[in-house]
Amino acid sequence: MIRFLKSLLLLPVAALVVLLAVANRAPVQLSFDPVNIDAPVFSVNLPLYAILFGAVALGIIVGGVFTWLGQGRARASARYHRREARSYEREVNRLRPYAPDAPGQTYPGTSVPVRTALPAPR
Repeated sequence: MIRFLKSLLLLPVAALVVLLAVANRAPVQLSFDPVNIDAPVFSVNLPLYAILFGAVALGIIVGGVFTWLGQGRARASARYHRREARSYEREVNRLRPYAPDAPGQTYPGTSVPVRTALPAPR
């Protein structure tokens, strides 16, 4: 269902992008010299759609980088909690090395029986 809705939304967007590219294929001058307008030092003739698509792609990349950098603290916290959970799991496995359903077993080096349930209330 989600795949259908996604394609239903993306199909018109793709059609608009193709129409934009076809309608704006005439070359325009892109100048990076704001001082000398008549004879710019560095300028490029590109189709308008290429400039627009390049600007959108650059915006997506820059936005993604800044989002990734902004989430650094959350990723570090997740790593810390993952390591902590693994360490607790290792500790539990170290303290309970035997199967809990085996009757009559004790913890290593003690006479404490391995229990699977709390004792009955008094």
